[in-house]
Amino acid sequence: MFALPPLSWGRKFSRNLRAMTDTAPLFAALRVRADADAAAAIERLVTSGADGDLARINVLSFAAAHHLDEEKTIAAFLHAAQLGIFELSWDVLCPTCRGVLDVTTTLQDVHDEPYDCALCGRSFEVSLDELVEIVFTVSPRVRKIAAHDPGTLPLWDYYRHVFWSSAVDLSDDGLKKLISEFTLFARELKPAEAATVTLEVAEGWVLIFDPVSHFGHYLKIAPEPAQELQKVSLAFEGTHAPTTTTQLQSGSVELTLANRTTTRALPVVWLETKEYDALVGQRRPHLTAKRIFTNQTFRELYRTDTLAVDQGLKIVSLTFLFTDLKGSTELYARVGDLVAYELVRGHFRLLTEIVAAERGAVVKTIGDAVMATFSSPERALAAALRMRASIGAVGQETRREDLILKIGIHEGPCLAVMLNDRLDYFGQTVNIAARVQGLAVSDAMFATKPVIDHPQTAALLAKAGITPRPQQATLKGVAGEVPVYEIP
Repeated sequence: MFALPPLSWGRKFSRNLRAMTDTAPLFAALRVRADADAAAAIERLVTSGADGDLARINVLSFAAAHHLDEEKTIAAFLHAAQLGIFELSWDVLCPTCRGVLDVTTTLQDVHDEPYDCALCGRSFEVSLDELVEIVFTVSPRVRKIAAHDPGTLPLWDYYRHVFWSSAVDLSDDGLKKLISEFTLFARELKPAEAATVTLEVAEGWVLIFDPVSHFGHYLKIAPEPAQELQKVSLAFEGTHAPTTTTQLQSGSVELTLANRTTTRALPVVWLETKEYDALVGQRRPHLTAKRIFTNQTFRELYRTDTLAVDQGLKIVSLTFLFTDLKGSTELYARVGDLVAYELVRGHFRLLTEIVAAERGAVVKTIGDAVMATFSSPERALAAALRMRASIGAVGQETRREDLILKIGIHEGPCLAVMLNDRLDYFGQTVNIAARVQGLAVSDAMFATKPVIDHPQTAALLAKAGITPRPQQATLKGVAGEVPVYEIP
């Protein structure tokens, strides 16, 4: 074992802040655009937070720590990024270790080819549900922090602020435990530098990893003792070499690590056990691309430059809600174009407010219809119930018109695409959701089995005293009958 290094990432730098630019106008503008409490918390963070607190900020954890509304906090950070207070990045994460495999300034740079994780030795395709994280780092024009120059970060700072995503819930004490109990060797190697260490290993697994070159190698240790010193030599080439395994026996191992790249390497040798996996496997909620796509502020601020025109990225599960005004054509004929137009506009305002309040986003309007998305089914159902309960008030305000909404909800996989210079969605899930809405008459609404079967949706219906009525429906363009549920 080696001596524990100081954990410099945990220091408070507020007493020795580098010179900051004049941020007063930026924060004044943020207070106008964003929630007051969230804007104030962000200003305190930027002006007096530690360096480590300002690198790759987990917005959901920030909101929880400051007792802020999540959606308002997300919106505040998005406005702050637009003002230049933060830099926003889209980080591709490994689904197993939640290490950061790629950092991009725009989602257009995330490719649909498989990504490889050297630490886990696996390949995977990107989905926007959990594997693309949105994080915010203070702009160097606002305040310079150590993470702006990752090539100078101490070894453990690099792991904490560069390789591990904010989804990894490793506390200060957890990192100390990782260093003291599971780390056999850790050292910075300059270009062309090599290091040799002798280790005593027992049956099990030993992991060698460098986060800079994304090099991974496993030692599988057999229980039989070796009769002589075993020697293993590994080189970091900077070419994303595949993760391989060397078979060894228990006993002494002379391990030589050589850095053949043009940058430094930060190799660590870990003893991989169930306890190690449990320690580094702790997770916390993080802001995903799927979640931010269902945020109304994001759609308004980043509506044209999210994806490339020919790009389509997979979402494993997204919930779609479609609405349509019943009898809108007759409404125009009955009350006249001007009054009907005001009624329709009022209905759009109401629906947009409800969607945003339930952590959803309006994708588009088509005539008198609305297409909205939610990250989970219960949010869509909660929005639908509020819409149905509130829509009558829109008509009563003017001509005592009874406005009735037809609503349909469906959940499933889709592709996120750019269509008509706007973030949109494509796939059979979208088609089914639109068709299900067409089943609705009077003030009933329809949802599919995946929506009704969701545990939180079931709890919401039970709390409201609503029993869904199962049916079988034939939907245009969908083979066979589809199980649907009327929500009376």
